[in-house]
Amino acid sequence: MGSGGRAVAAVLMAATAVLGAVGAPAAVAAVAAPEGAKAGQQARAWLPEPTGPYPIGTTALHLTDTAREDPWQPGHRRELMISLWYPTSRPAGPADRAPYMTPAAGEHFGGPSGVGLINYGAEPGSTDWSGIRTHARTDAPALPGGRRPVVLYSPGLGDPRAWGTALVEDLASRGYVVVTVDHTYEASEVAFTDGELAASVLPGMLGQPDLDIGAVLRKAMAARVDDTRFVLDQLAGLGGRTGLPTGLAGALDLDRVGMVGHSAGGFTALQTMHDDPRIAAGINLDGQLHFPGPDGRNGVFLPTVAEDGLDRPFLLMGTGSDDSGDYRRQPGWNALWQHSTGWHADLTLTGSRHGSYTDGQSLLPQIARQGALTADRLRADVGDIRPGRAELATRSYVASFFDRWLRGHDDHLLDGPSPRFPEMAYEG
Repeated sequence: MGSGGRAVAAVLMAATAVLGAVGAPAAVAAVAAPEGAKAGQQARAWLPEPTGPYPIGTTALHLTDTAREDPWQPGHRRELMISLWYPTSRPAGPADRAPYMTPAAGEHFGGPSGVGLINYGAEPGSTDWSGIRTHARTDAPALPGGRRPVVLYSPGLGDPRAWGTALVEDLASRGYVVVTVDHTYEASEVAFTDGELAASVLPGMLGQPDLDIGAVLRKAMAARVDDTRFVLDQLAGLGGRTGLPTGLAGALDLDRVGMVGHSAGGFTALQTMHDDPRIAAGINLDGQLHFPGPDGRNGVFLPTVAEDGLDRPFLLMGTGSDDSGDYRRQPGWNALWQHSTGWHADLTLTGSRHGSYTDGQSLLPQIARQGALTADRLRADVGDIRPGRAELATRSYVASFFDRWLRGHDDHLLDGPSPRFPEMAYEG
């Protein structure tokens, strides 16, 4: 990476730290390389198997908000890509699993200008991101059996919607319809169905010497909330859309909607929940709720969700990063906690780092073993927790929360500390 790329990476990392910082290095367990990896080849990796009883289908939709100008591209209507993940009747075979990323998106994500790649430090061109396969069958018919609760997923700042696929697939395999949202021109890249690739504007913006980082972040968060509310509107009208997989429109129960997001997506989940009563329950995966700015008290700007609190259930899930963990350590989390009347809890995944709630927890150790990522950077991104334990804990607590508040099934995992997950510290 050249000096310009390193400068962009440094500024971007400083900005993303506002919404969930990468912590200090620690020891990490060795990870076996994928079978067949050879010197000189691009690193390859796979996603962990979903744990639920249902096979998964997926479909992608291109949406246009004709009533809203794109905040990053004046004069253009706001366009988004979303994916729906849902139970189906027949599992995908090895030859028909949906790709993790399109070839164009994977090449950009893995190249020197890929914002997502800069965030996670892999060597440009070292990894075959588009060669990764999901466990879902593209455009498979939805499993009959009535309407299912819906969960929205929003990724971190600069990350594409694909970067949470392991968690999303697991929820879908348990019977949820999950909708993932790309936040166009902020995400590292968005591949539209017509072949267009919309790259992030953030690297160019963040290179400006007098840039107000807090203002940029607040603009991004406002766009994300607007995106999410628009997606909810569009989901209500899916029945009139042609070309959808059989049975999918009728499978969505929009009276039972939850939302989960990582980092900036965690902010998006809770702020949208504050602004829109259609979201009944939300999870924030290591996303801070405060911003820098001269217009805030003592240089800290709190969004309305933190100042007003929430009257519906929410879960905060922190990491072992230096400024994460206990809600009392973050002004936004603390304000939200004090002002909320709905059920809430705070969990900390000990030994983890900011990337542990993303696909980075499973994918980065694999590519590091093949030389695509340094050991120090791997430790900074996902800590020293064993990947399998981090994945299992994250999936179990997220599913337990949504099962309780969207389905009325309480396994009591969220009642307090659990001997099943000693690595998860609980603050009720």
